[in-house]
Amino acid sequence: METPAALRDAPGRLASLDGFRGFTIAAMVLVNNPGDWSQLYSQLEHAKWNGWTFTDTIFPFFLFIGGVSMALSLGRLAASGANTPQLLIKLAKRACLIFLIGFLLNLIPYFNFEKVRIPGVLQRIALCTLLAAPIVVYCGWRLQLALIAALLTLYSALMLFYPVPGIGAGVLEPGKDFGAYVDRMFLSGHMWVQTKTWDPEGLFTTIPALCSQLFGVLAGRFLLSKFSRTEQTVWLLLAGLLLLWLGVIGDAILMPINKSLWTPSYCLLMTGWALLIFSAFFWLLDVNPHRAVRAAAARWTAPLRIYGMNALFIFAFSGLVAKMFGFIKLAQPDGSSQSLGRTLYAPIRDLPIGAVNTSVLYALLFNACMFALAWAMWRRKWFVKV
Repeated sequence: METPAALRDAPGRLASLDGFRGFTIAAMVLVNNPGDWSQLYSQLEHAKWNGWTFTDTIFPFFLFIGGVSMALSLGRLAASGANTPQLLIKLAKRACLIFLIGFLLNLIPYFNFEKVRIPGVLQRIALCTLLAAPIVVYCGWRLQLALIAALLTLYSALMLFYPVPGIGAGVLEPGKDFGAYVDRMFLSGHMWVQTKTWDPEGLFTTIPALCSQLFGVLAGRFLLSKFSRTEQTVWLLLAGLLLLWLGVIGDAILMPINKSLWTPSYCLLMTGWALLIFSAFFWLLDVNPHRAVRAAAARWTAPLRIYGMNALFIFAFSGLVAKMFGFIKLAQPDGSSQSLGRTLYAPIRDLPIGAVNTSVLYALLFNACMFALAWAMWRRKWFVKV
């Protein structure tokens, strides 16, 4: 099987970045769409609080990928003669559009502006992009690294030492931390419906999430350096191992690994994993000197690369479809009603393979449908970009 011509390396485009992005969107669609939320393998749900699972790697991977893409695209735009204001305006427009898409997904299907959740995954990506823009445009890599350290230090100091009214300082429990206090001040009535007193994509915890994106920017800038691609791969691997080690150390002596709080240990650990996985894609698809091996890797990863070319659209569309599956009700023979999603899941649920396996099977089939859409769009050269 030959690699499709449209997937061969375009000038300035990294096949590895598309592959990693496709892997991440496939993982996100998988964990977001089980047949039954009460029947899950532990790695396909978030850690209850401290700790991490496979599911907890997905969001920081997206931010890391966004940072790499930002550095590469800005590098190309700067080389083409774009000036600083143009670069900032372009990034600001992109951030606003991503935020709007996420906010509209939260509004659907009830359009209740009085209680709509304002934060969300896309909203956090948008805020990180907006905040990262001037840092990327105006700061060199040394200053950017210093800003990451300063932001993580500021975050840690406030989380550990600021006395939250009625609770005290350094309480890292759901709804009792400094970040939740900030959310209640600015987002009261517009937070995650499961808690209403804090939000996993809240305002203050966006600070360390921004650092996850800035780490991606640093990686992207390194890819634009004069080091050979083999040297780049080695240094990316070493950086990944270092950050994994720092994340484990931070978990032991500073703050626990926690996705909802996006603690520094979580930020460092997830960036470490992102660097290791990206460097593997990078070596296989863009660096490996053995053409036969690189061609085989390109064939095997073609589905991921196709998925990755329309990742934002697939994420938003899959979320919309999942909402409609829950919103649309179908009349049953006994006079009751059942959601479209439960109706579609019913024949799968009855298979004699165990409740957890039927739940995963439904998620895999949902993922397959989303890939079919991505493949059809790729065939027609429809690439949705913002």
